[in-house]
Amino acid sequence: MDMVKELINTLKGKGIKYVFGIEGGSWIPYMEAMRINGIEFVLVANESSAGIMADVCFRITGIPGVCYATYGPGATNLSTGVGCAFLDRSAIIAFTSEFNDDQLDRRVQMNIDHQSLFKGITKWTFRLDNDRVKESMDDAFETSLSEVPGPVHVGILSSSEKKTVGSASASRISKNIEPDDPNPRKLKILENILKSSQRPIFAAGLTASRLKLGEKLRKLVSLHHIPVLLTPMAKGLIPHDHECYSGVLFHAMSRQLKEIYNKSDLVIGIGYDPVEFGFEDWMPDVPLINIDTSFADVSEETDLICDIKGDIGKALDHISTLDPVKTEWDFEEIRRIKEMLLNPPELNGDSLGPIAALRILREKLPQDGIMTCDVGAHTHLIGQIWDVEDPGMMIMTNGWSSMGFGIPAAIAAKLILPDRKVVCVTGDGGFMMMAGEIVTARRLGLNVVFLVLADRELSLIRVKQDNHGVTNYGVKLYDGDLINENTFFGVPVKMAGNREELSSAIDAGFESSGPLIIEAVIDGEEYNSLISGEFR
Repeated sequence: MDMVKELINTLKGKGIKYVFGIEGGSWIPYMEAMRINGIEFVLVANESSAGIMADVCFRITGIPGVCYATYGPGATNLSTGVGCAFLDRSAIIAFTSEFNDDQLDRRVQMNIDHQSLFKGITKWTFRLDNDRVKESMDDAFETSLSEVPGPVHVGILSSSEKKTVGSASASRISKNIEPDDPNPRKLKILENILKSSQRPIFAAGLTASRLKLGEKLRKLVSLHHIPVLLTPMAKGLIPHDHECYSGVLFHAMSRQLKEIYNKSDLVIGIGYDPVEFGFEDWMPDVPLINIDTSFADVSEETDLICDIKGDIGKALDHISTLDPVKTEWDFEEIRRIKEMLLNPPELNGDSLGPIAALRILREKLPQDGIMTCDVGAHTHLIGQIWDVEDPGMMIMTNGWSSMGFGIPAAIAAKLILPDRKVVCVTGDGGFMMMAGEIVTARRLGLNVVFLVLADRELSLIRVKQDNHGVTNYGVKLYDGDLINENTFFGVPVKMAGNREELSSAIDAGFESSGPLIIEAVIDGEEYNSLISGEFR
């Protein structure tokens, strides 16, 4: 079979419906094969968006997302999105066009070593052997999906008439997709330690969220009556109104959480991935038990007394069979602290501040609606106060944490789940980075509401500068309004300077047949008291 047809047929057989990217000349035959096979090539404005969209495809469907970029600058742009998938633990297949073997070491226009470029941000990078297309792609998908999931980079030669030796610059990660059963001896150790603890606390993270362990976690904590802390990407594993829910680490006002976890005498990590926030960055000087699909990544000073690697769900099931442990936690105190975290005071009076803006949006967005969150000061507020019933309803990046994530993430979410309400919350800095993708949303006819919290500066950096006692420098983005027109790239724009205007604009956005941008002019000073002191 022709190499191009075999590759696209393989993608079709894997359940791939979309490939995101910007085509290069050598990619044209693949696009034609995709058209014939019913795989949609989604043209983006920037290749980094293609990687982010592929990442979100995996998060929603569980099938690796696929993206493409051409030589050189296309590949370097794509690497931002690939890095997002790498540190946010998403399975994607990233294709790039590459020069043939006889040109690898030559100084040719746009020619760089793609394997060296992608080696540090993928699980595997290789040049596709034209004689082993299906076998190689089977390996690529299995490697991408194996625990811990992540990206695989595949180089495609510029001429299908030539082949490569399939050389790899990084060894493949083990392809064990299903984790092993937890060690019974270690489970017994955990059981004995837990029984002797007076104030144990759970810390659940990204891996628990990715493996959809919310129901098991809720059953466990309800039985043993043990408080739970979450990392930002685990938000939704346990609801706000659950008595054991205690807050989110390293986001707004999380210094208040010290009043809880500093009283613990044991921390039990459940699917806790330190890519968000290391144990040693917040834990008191108490023992740690780690339950994860990988061994714990902690400093030598951490008192790791039991490291359980394997199927987290089975470990939780085991703990749920034990008799309820007796603890000395004061849940009335936990309730009081949680109330402060979830309901911070608005400091802007009747004017529009970030807290008011997010509260209005939460009231308007249905519970099954999806909110994608960009990176910035607003991220810290969202991570703490945004009420979500399922982790899949709040899509954010906290491992890679690249500004500009929110817009392409929202486009991908709406493309995959067209019947859901989708809104992107971004700052003006993030909007400026990915403004070109507004055209992508318009071309695809996607009803996405882009809520831009415009404070005219990089508020998160300004707050950090204030914490260091230095002069604010290099954080002012612009003067006046960011958009202030009826349309932007042909997409309608609504200006909101107060609560009523924002409420009305959100309603208009959800009723629209296509995308709509809301520029909500806010006072960023409110961030100071809410997120200062939360940084390493």
